[in-house]
Amino acid sequence: MQLRVISGEDWAAFRELRLRALTDSPNAFSVTLAEVTSNAEPIWRGRAGGPSPVILAFDGDQAVAMGGLYTPHGSDEAFVWGMWVEPEWRGRGLGSRILQELVDGADQRGRTVFLHVTEGNDARRLYEAHGFVPTGEWQPLREGSELRMETLRRV
Repeated sequence: MQLRVISGEDWAAFRELRLRALTDSPNAFSVTLAEVTSNAEPIWRGRAGGPSPVILAFDGDQAVAMGGLYTPHGSDEAFVWGMWVEPEWRGRGLGSRILQELVDGADQRGRTVFLHVTEGNDARRLYEAHGFVPTGEWQPLREGSELRMETLRRV
C-alpha cells in the first residue's frame, strides 16, 4: 500500500475515488455527487495539484482511500476534508495513516487543525483517537439537509 500526496497528473484517480466516496457515503460530505460530477478536468487538476495537499492510498494503480488538508493562505488554521476509505479496505489503518500524515504536515507549519464530522458518522472515533475534540459548533451538513455536522479541533 502506497500513500502519496498527489499532483495534478493524478486528477483522474482522484476524481474516480471522490465520486465513489460520494456515492458510497453521501451523508459524510458537505457536497453532493450531483454537484461535482460535471466538474471539468481543470477543476479536478487544480484540486489534485493545488497548494493544499491531497493524499491518496494506492493498491497498485487503484486509489482506495483519500484525505485532504485545506490550508488557507495567511491563516494559522488547517482543515481536514474528504476523508474516505473504500469499504473493503476499512479497518486496516488507512484512514489513520492518511489523517496522521495530514496532521503532521499541519503541525510542522504550526497550524491548528479542524475538521467537520456528520452526526452519527463512525469516523468520529478515528478523529478522537487522533486528538480531535468537539468544539460544540454545529451547522447543517448542507443547505436543505436535516443532518448536522460538528466542528472538531485537534488539541
